[in-house]
Amino acid sequence: MVTAIKVTKFGVRASAVLLAGTTWFALATAAQAQQAPAPGPVAQQPAPLPEALEKRTIRTLRVEGTQRLEPETVLSYTRLRVGQTYTTESLDQAIRDVLASELLADVTIEGVESGDIVLRVRENPVINRVILEGNKRLKDDKIVKEIKLAPRQMFTRTAVRADVARIVELYRRQGRFAATVEPKMVSLDQNRVDIVFEVREGPKSKVRQINIIGNEQFSDGKLRGEMATKQARITTIMSSNTSYDQDRLAYDQQKLRQFYLTEGYADFRVVSAVAELTPDKRDFIITYVIEEGPRYKFGKVSVDSNIRDFDDEALAKGLAMKEGDWYNAKLVEDTIDQLSETAGAFGYAFANVSPDFQRDREKLTMTINFNIAEARRTYVERIDITGNTQTQDKVIRREMRLAEGDAFNTFLVKRSQDRINSLGYFNEKFEIEQKEGSAPDRVILTANVEEKSTGELTLSAGFSSLERFIFQGSIRQRNFRGKGQDLRLSADYSSYSKSVELGFTEPYLFDQNVALGGTIFRRDYNSFNYLGTDRRTTYQQVSTGGQVVLGVPLTEYWTLSGRYSLTHDSVTLDENTFFTSGVCDPLKAGRYLCEALGKRWTSAVGLSLIYDSLNSRLRPTRGQRLVLGTDFAGLGGDVKYLRGRFDADKYWNIGSGFIFSAGLEGGYIHSLEDAAAGVDPVRITDRFFLGEPQFRGFDIRGVGPRIQRVSYTGTVAGGNQALITNEDQIFDDAIGGRAYYLGKLELEIPLGAGAREMGIRPSIFFMAGANWGVREPNKTATFTQATDSSGNLLFNADGSPSLLPIQTPQFDSEGRALYAVSLGDSVAPGALTTCSIGYSETAGGACTGTSINTRYNLQTDPFIENFLGNSPKPRLSVGIGVNWNSPFGPLRLDLAHAFLTQKGDDTKLFTFNVGTSF
Repeated sequence: MVTAIKVTKFGVRASAVLLAGTTWFALATAAQAQQAPAPGPVAQQPAPLPEALEKRTIRTLRVEGTQRLEPETVLSYTRLRVGQTYTTESLDQAIRDVLASELLADVTIEGVESGDIVLRVRENPVINRVILEGNKRLKDDKIVKEIKLAPRQMFTRTAVRADVARIVELYRRQGRFAATVEPKMVSLDQNRVDIVFEVREGPKSKVRQINIIGNEQFSDGKLRGEMATKQARITTIMSSNTSYDQDRLAYDQQKLRQFYLTEGYADFRVVSAVAELTPDKRDFIITYVIEEGPRYKFGKVSVDSNIRDFDDEALAKGLAMKEGDWYNAKLVEDTIDQLSETAGAFGYAFANVSPDFQRDREKLTMTINFNIAEARRTYVERIDITGNTQTQDKVIRREMRLAEGDAFNTFLVKRSQDRINSLGYFNEKFEIEQKEGSAPDRVILTANVEEKSTGELTLSAGFSSLERFIFQGSIRQRNFRGKGQDLRLSADYSSYSKSVELGFTEPYLFDQNVALGGTIFRRDYNSFNYLGTDRRTTYQQVSTGGQVVLGVPLTEYWTLSGRYSLTHDSVTLDENTFFTSGVCDPLKAGRYLCEALGKRWTSAVGLSLIYDSLNSRLRPTRGQRLVLGTDFAGLGGDVKYLRGRFDADKYWNIGSGFIFSAGLEGGYIHSLEDAAAGVDPVRITDRFFLGEPQFRGFDIRGVGPRIQRVSYTGTVAGGNQALITNEDQIFDDAIGGRAYYLGKLELEIPLGAGAREMGIRPSIFFMAGANWGVREPNKTATFTQATDSSGNLLFNADGSPSLLPIQTPQFDSEGRALYAVSLGDSVAPGALTTCSIGYSETAGGACTGTSINTRYNLQTDPFIENFLGNSPKPRLSVGIGVNWNSPFGPLRLDLAHAFLTQKGDDTKLFTFNVGTSF
């Protein structure tokens, strides 16, 4: 319904005038605009002409009332001319012709009796503005570019109807079939109007129910699962496929056909597919009527090749389908691709493979003969590269496994495609196109790339269960100067670690297939343990150094990489907490930590042998990667060891969006130095540690050798000493191992299109690993068993020996003995002094007074140290995880249960990281 409002200079006077027949609705079928009188000033019916008008001659002919139109323009739409005769019918036709032009709102004819004909007209108004109201789901810019009405155009009712239909169609495409659009017109002076489209968007129309009639072999649920359209349920709340879409309805019919054809029902057909809109226009009910037909088996399967290089029988034996198997149309399509690729691998780029079906309806068999048409061996005529505005041609061409003039090979084309995709410079859907060349035996390969941003600037803050608050900043260009070079600078800060790193890699040194890279870095790492929920820093490690890496490919998939690194490590402890008289105190820190202190240079050279056939280095879905590496430290420096590591991963695309992966890694380090008994020759900073985030289900460094210090409670005199059982009061230090392994099985689960657009990728996983191999450290202290006045040994109530605390004499910073002034002294009772008799206000000063002071000792209550976790037995965990590219940065959530552990392991059920890479 169109409402006209007239505005004058004396005020605003509104009157609702019915100008359109019905309100516009979006129905299940295409929204149709109903015929209606023109919105705007109401067109008056022309005065009735005399019924019996004799033929008369037009003496004069003029047009009155025009403002913008020329009178001649109005007359051009009529057949009236001066000197011609006219009748009632000719005048009526003239009025109809002029109104049909949609230039005028009203036309009347005067002077009928005299022959002085006057066409009195009222022009259609000019549009001043087009206004949209009520549209929230569709912004103005989305609608304006679709409609035809615009300012300074002539208003016509046809244009209004067409634009209403266009707006309704836009909402229909969004699944809002209850949307209505009501056009209104506001009259202004100078015969101008504002057109207002009032939109009532309504709710999104969902698919309430999908009914299937005629299925006997498969359940409704099974068939619904094959469709893209989903029923609106709580379980599909994240899916965008619960709204009705006409195109998706046709797609679902095709999906049903594909499903039945893969199950052997070659005669299957969809009889009808009807979508009904509920009366409230909120939901759709879709009903499919199908005929399944009988199930077929494969009959004889043969290959008839007209290419002389091929053996028909050998090809037929290599096919996946066999006579007597259930018919599968997908297997037929895969076989066509397989034979085409086989032909392409032999250089026949345009080999045509066509299956010939012979259906036996009585025996229910499908006999197939694959005919390979005669073809010429093909050669690469030219390789065209287009779309690269920043990346140099040579960066792309050096990844091509084919050169101009080479024999065509589909395997090498696919490998080239994978290598270019792995660069990460272009959109992932890149494919190399094959076109016929200038001759039948020539092919042109076209790499039409679409570049994406390769520069990265990151400034982020986050929180993780591992590192608490995290601040990160990095800048990286993975395609520096368009030459494929990698330049990066990063800095990280958290309560757990701090680092800054600058690196550069040239993948093709001097345009040769040799990669050279270098890195300089500074890393500060704080090791810690827990006492309850209180995290205590144990030792600090500061590493400063650099590394140079050189990589040389051996074959298409094998690469040999060499490296040299020089690192300076400084390991310290908090002197206020763990030192006594300027020396590391084993009773406070543990003997194993005191032994790790010092500054050392490590000069190491290493080699790695790498096999890589992944289809993408960023997010692989198929292929495998193997890294075997060894490092030797001892080319100068203070540290000597030999270390080996391996890392293997394999990915399978198992269909329907599921990605299965398996990984196994491990390592061993052997010291080339001697060490005293009870001291491991491999320093704690060079050992392997295992836990979060590599091993989900366990805390940071939660797996492997560790020392637990458990204190006693009670008093010696009472004989009631007992070990603390509260885990929150036990000191737990991970000391690492010389060997480790970690295996993982993971299945990435696909979600609906809505979840994929949000970057949500859930997975389930199973992990197994262990960390072990160090010597048991020497005990930090040995406590003396208490005796009574007669020298008899004392025991606790549970039969364990009663232990005395250790009294450690204390010294000042200059090494002078400290004494405690007697509490009975009148000058400084209880004060610490360097005087054995008397007191001095300054350390080492003259002693005054006669008090006999006692030696000042620091008491350490009895404790025991348990060496735990040094076992190669596997620890096992299982769980679910989610990767999400959230608005706050990458997010990784893991819920993992460690169901097989060893004594001393620290487990962790839930972990998350925000603002860090994963």
